[in-house]
Amino acid sequence: MQLADPLVASWKAHLSLQFEKDSSRTFLARRHSDGPLVVQKPLYPEGPELCHAIVVHPPGGIAGGDELSIHVKSEKDSSALLTTPGAGKWYRTAGPWAKQKLVFEVDGDLEWLPRETIVFDGALAELQCNVDLKNDARFIGWEIVCLGRTGSGERFDKGEIKTETSVARDGKPLFFERGRIEGGGGLMRSPAGLGGRTVFGTLVAAAEIEANLLSECRKHVPLCAATLLPGVLVARYLGDSSEEAMRLFTRLWSVLRPAVCGRCAVAPRIWST
Repeated sequence: MQLADPLVASWKAHLSLQFEKDSSRTFLARRHSDGPLVVQKPLYPEGPELCHAIVVHPPGGIAGGDELSIHVKSEKDSSALLTTPGAGKWYRTAGPWAKQKLVFEVDGDLEWLPRETIVFDGALAELQCNVDLKNDARFIGWEIVCLGRTGSGERFDKGEIKTETSVARDGKPLFFERGRIEGGGGLMRSPAGLGGRTVFGTLVAAAEIEANLLSECRKHVPLCAATLLPGVLVARYLGDSSEEAMRLFTRLWSVLRPAVCGRCAVAPRIWST
């Protein structure tokens, strides 16, 4: 029996969170979970105005047929930061796809800063993220994907990953991207694709962003490519190390956050454990 083979029936899990703000404090006003997807006790390492929450998937890995759904609503003037305690692992499958759908409805400030996603050889993974901004809402989020378990010599030679990311403000599209990578396919080797690299990442910051902030990002984090679109800054990482990608994106975040969210970057404590 292969360790990466699913040993139980597929999971269907849903997590719904709603953040609100009273006179001085952002709080988790509503939470609902169905299946193995939960959020830990809210934390306030930066004071009462910003709520940190850790999203946990207790099985620790996503097998073929699993479907995870996370719906987060950030009400007006609320500020929330969400992260995960460790890497997400997408196991190989004999046929069924594994899916993850993220829906963020933002009328305040929301940051989605998960740890990396590791896609095992032979996995069929579909990742979707939809960000719906209202009024002057602000959002920073990233996704880091590692193709294969390179530390143990595994390459992503079989399987497939599909990604889709959309950002809209008041119903008007700001950014839309759809990707498809076949394990061992030409896109993985092509200079116009991954160029033989095994780790890629995308960071998106949606707010009113000045051109000088783009210059600061390029100056402080030259190893990431950054582009400024109307209402959205997009940064890319392409390399062979998820640790490096996380480090560079964290550095970018430390540049972006004061300008976008009006506060200095304070790394979630879970990252240090």
